[in-house]
Amino acid sequence: MLFKEKLRTSSRDEIVDITRQTAALVARSGIQEGLAVVYCPHTTAGIAINENADPDVKRDVLMRLDEVYPWTHPKYRHAEGNTASHLKAITTGNSQTVIVSGGRLLLGRWQGIYFCEFDGPRDREYFVKVVEG
Repeated sequence: MLFKEKLRTSSRDEIVDITRQTAALVARSGIQEGLAVVYCPHTTAGIAINENADPDVKRDVLMRLDEVYPWTHPKYRHAEGNTASHLKAITTGNSQTVIVSGGRLLLGRWQGIYFCEFDGPRDREYFVKVVEG
């Protein structure tokens, strides 16, 4: 079953927790055992799984990505001026797969699923495909 979700980001770099929405879609699918694939169709955003207990983790991740991939660099050549956002998206990746067991996402105690914005604010979308098996 395929679901299309929309969200609006509010800053250039932002990590948005989409765990609750994804879990609700898995429940709506009715699939008890299988996989949930969360996919981002954008080249300047990504999907990640990481700690969702301490909000400083998101802040630290964004800070370090900015240090590794600064917004401006004298050797960047991309005409749109958003090379850093493409590099961050490549680093994060565009999808995550989570096991579905007992009709629920099989995430670790401290794990959450995140939409990672690197070129906002924007209207964005992502897809969740729940597959039985």
